[in-house]
Amino acid sequence: MKKIFLAIVLSCISFISITAQEKLSDINKSEIMDVFTKQENAWNRGDISAFMEGYWKSDDLAFVGSSGPIFGWEATKARYLKSYPNTTAMGKLTFEVIKLQQVKEDVAQMIGSFHLSRTVGDLSGYFTLVWRKFDGQWLIISDHTSSAK
Repeated sequence: MKKIFLAIVLSCISFISITAQEKLSDINKSEIMDVFTKQENAWNRGDISAFMEGYWKSDDLAFVGSSGPIFGWEATKARYLKSYPNTTAMGKLTFEVIKLQQVKEDVAQMIGSFHLSRTVGDLSGYFTLVWRKFDGQWLIISDHTSSAK
């Protein structure tokens, strides 16, 4: 009987732990959305350098787009500068967050859509961002973005 009771208690604790890990606190959501809003505003000012402040400054940053994966903060910034050399190419960006959830402590996943309104033709699509909290600051460590046809 003690073994059955212990198994039930351990199962409940495991379930509670798993459920707790999936719930992102309101504070963390707010902090992530603050970084994300700053990125959107920087983009709309034509400031790719400020936009990049939301990314992890590491050679291990991963970005996957239509041309395949690249790694590193500098390489990601260079890709943005090449793909969007001016404000005409950049257009006006709007994001929509579809889902934001905690993966584990200090790691979150965001799924959303983007839309660029541009005079050279609009562009839209979807993204999956993996966020990690470093010393109290949330940064994107992985970005998979694809355009929709």
